Amino acid sequence: MGTWGSGNFDSDAAADHLSELTGRLLDDVERAMSGDRVELEPDEYWGVAVPCNLELLHLIASRHYVGAGLPAAATIEGWKADFMAVWERSIDGLEPDPGHKEERRAVLLRTFDGLAALARERDQDSQDGQVD
Repeated sequence: MGTWGSGNFDSDAAADHLSELTGRLLDDVERAMSGDRVELEPDEYWGVAVPCNLELLHLIASRHYVGAGLPAAATIEGWKADFMAVWERSIDGLEPDPGHKEERRAVLLRTFDGLAALARERDQDSQDGQVD
């Protein structure tokens, strides 16, 4: 197996491990996004876990480690549209504190948009021949 540096993620084995880890995060998101929409409501497990997984993916992929997988930006944008539709439809029923709805919406949008931007950057780098 190849090693290209002294860092924790600078080897083929580390890249394989990272690929498996990010793959699990993505599999969970894909499963949640293709499942029952009720499970995506803000007070349900996947309504909380999906944004957490996306933020973890962003944190990992933003380090540009080899093996950190991301879906296409268009996939992330589709997830955003579906997730936010559920969120908008159900948030008022939870009677959020004043200001919470707007603040949470901004965080959710930033989460999806940031990951989509990173995926577009990665795709552009790949097209330019700068594969990580």
